[in-house]
Amino acid sequence: MTMEATPFGMPSRKFAMWLFIIADAATFAAVLFAYGYVRFASPNWTRPFEFWPTIANGLLMTVVLLTSSFTMVAATVTARDGKQSRALGWLGATIVLGTVFAVLHVTEWVTMFHEGWSTATNPLGGSTLVGGTFFIITGLSLLHVVAGLIALVVIAGGYRSGRWDASYIETTGLYWQFVDVVWMFVFPLVYLLNAK
Repeated sequence: MTMEATPFGMPSRKFAMWLFIIADAATFAAVLFAYGYVRFASPNWTRPFEFWPTIANGLLMTVVLLTSSFTMVAATVTARDGKQSRALGWLGATIVLGTVFAVLHVTEWVTMFHEGWSTATNPLGGSTLVGGTFFIITGLSLLHVVAGLIALVVIAGGYRSGRWDASYIETTGLYWQFVDVVWMFVFPLVYLLNAK
């Protein structure tokens, strides 16, 4: 049975991922634009983050996520070259780094909750939107990382068993790179602009 070639010049799976990324980028752009508006329109906005521990933790999370970007590229390249065990090793490294990022993020949240922060409270006084926007934006980012980790585990299993080929790793890699790019906007806007 012959199938008609895709009219988009790329596999449908990859095209669908690009459409998802474009839609998700619009969501993040809207959220970050709204955050910027609220932040600069609030006269009593507090800048709560000191270098230690919050900014330092954010920097560490950034380094971890950027490193996972490189390991994801390595997984894609080695899978395309047919080196299955190496590709799985790089995928494993990406999963470990993504998990480290998520753990650092959750630890930061727990610390902030203990300090009295929530989506509706600001222990420093001032606008309660400081905590609300922080938890919403970083929570959306964390949700994307966790979804990416689940996808990577599923894809690694399918690739190892031979059910899926290297193109699945490449498509999932597109999503993972998108998550990393989004963090490059979240970190300076939400962390650095709120540094004391």
